[in-house]
Amino acid sequence: MKSLSLRIKRLDWYIIKKFISTYLVALLIVVAIVIIFDISEKIDYFVERNAPLKEIVFDYYMNFIPYILNMFSPLFVFITVIFFTSKLAANSEIIAMLSSGVSFRRLLVPYMASAAFAAVLSLLLNMYVIPPANYHRLEFEQKYIKAHRYANTNHNIHYQIAPGQFVYVESFSSWNNSVNRFTLETVENNKLVSKMTAASAIWNEEKGGWTCKNYFIRDYDELGNETIRSGPMKDTVIALTLEDFYRRKNVVESLKIQDLNKLIEMQEMRGDKMVMYALIEKHTRIATPFSAFILTLMGVALSSRKRRGGLGLNIGIGVGLSFSYILFMRFSQMFVTTDTLEPWLAIWLPNMIYAVIALFVYRMAPK
Repeated sequence: MKSLSLRIKRLDWYIIKKFISTYLVALLIVVAIVIIFDISEKIDYFVERNAPLKEIVFDYYMNFIPYILNMFSPLFVFITVIFFTSKLAANSEIIAMLSSGVSFRRLLVPYMASAAFAAVLSLLLNMYVIPPANYHRLEFEQKYIKAHRYANTNHNIHYQIAPGQFVYVESFSSWNNSVNRFTLETVENNKLVSKMTAASAIWNEEKGGWTCKNYFIRDYDELGNETIRSGPMKDTVIALTLEDFYRRKNVVESLKIQDLNKLIEMQEMRGDKMVMYALIEKHTRIATPFSAFILTLMGVALSSRKRRGGLGLNIGIGVGLSFSYILFMRFSQMFVTTDTLEPWLAIWLPNMIYAVIALFVYRMAPK
């Protein structure tokens, strides 16, 4: 069996230049179109709330662009491959390449090298550029466009805030940053050693803790004997802050990967149901760049043959498949929120299914 040569040749550079140049042009065109539609949709908010032009440009749109680039990255890659490969096929360049002794498998090498460029670019954006950009974008939206609803239901909150330390809150009021029916339990060696209850607790900004009112503390010794202490007021500093009650679902979009991992670790320890949003974000950041290889393989296989419908038919097929992929990626998140699938499986499921489709069309492609 003839070995596959991976040495970059003139033909490879020709395809790589075609791929990357078309890819970058597609990015610019689509971003320009999206920004125009976004401005037309939000112009009323900007005018009504007197948003400064400087903040609109630099705090919102300069940070909105990386977000859009990453969201439609699969579309950009697929349309790019479909577009310029269809032109190569229409000009009989693909036939000439294959007739010169280049195998179809060898023809994929520059495509995959270009897909690696798109994947690495998307991964770097996901990990290091988009999170801080999202922070400023979301702050702008919160201030001038609309207030995001907080994900916390603010009722019957039960967390493990530290190993062996559990807190329960019946309800939280954002009006005065207070909680009702506050309970703090300390467990050692599977035995309850202390339990503090309070009718209410209010957040103390200066001390960074909670001021409990009308509290009772029950301490238990090794024999199970109970000692009760009580009082009208007591300051308590625990690993539960006001931010935990105001954390939004989309706050995970603004966290760098290190901070996102720390949040996941903390929420898993607490048994916080909000962890699913962090896990969705983490796996999406990795799964989306990986799709560049799958969609590139599928695009080459679909567009390398001359079709009677010409370039328009191939682009139509490409747009349909790429949008179905993006829709599937969004839809798969529902499997997590409904506890149907594990987060990693739900987010990677579109890649798995489309990888099978890509391999099938590759086997059916002209050699």
